[in-house]
Amino acid sequence: MIDCITWETAHLYGDAWAAHHRLRYKLFVERQKWDVPNFNQLEYDQYDTPAAVYLVWRDNAGSVRATTRLVPTSRPYMLQDIFPDLASSGPLPNSPDIWEATRIGVDRDMEPGMRARAAGELIAGCLEYGLRNNIGRYVFVMPMAIIKSLLTRAGCSPVLLGEPRRIGKQLTAAAEIVITAQQLDRVRRNCGLRGPVISDASVSYQNVA
Repeated sequence: MIDCITWETAHLYGDAWAAHHRLRYKLFVERQKWDVPNFNQLEYDQYDTPAAVYLVWRDNAGSVRATTRLVPTSRPYMLQDIFPDLASSGPLPNSPDIWEATRIGVDRDMEPGMRARAAGELIAGCLEYGLRNNIGRYVFVMPMAIIKSLLTRAGCSPVLLGEPRRIGKQLTAAAEIVITAQQLDRVRRNCGLRGPVISDASVSYQNVA
């Protein structure tokens, strides 16, 4: 199952919140060599605020192996602040019912079948969270290769917000996903999921920004 964690609820989940920052360091600093803030092998940035919601996937041993961060666009967010040139299809959103998804990552040290399961459940979890909290869309900035291998393969229908451009070694684009029950059903079917993946306990503690 996936836990939804915020600054207010992090104490309820043991080491999970800190472990998710360690996983981000492993994925984005060590593996991808991003030049982003980090301290003591914990990766963070200016969008890690009390407004953020973290979806955290743990394996059967309780270790955090996949994660993503969700931020309402009514607060500062990455696409608007850093990559606005990637979105040419219209004004960027500023709304409590449109959120940005960032820092999506799955631990590549897992065997392929478990990685695929974690990725599918993470995408389904994002859609579940959106439906439960009246979020209409997610926007994001992501390499085209990841959009295709992660989102499209899972069953999502991302729409580009502008022309992709090369950032570092990767062709990168801004895109959005409309959150619908039909899209969630398609992801569940494609990923072999039989029902909800978000922990009911974590939802009961949630305080949406």
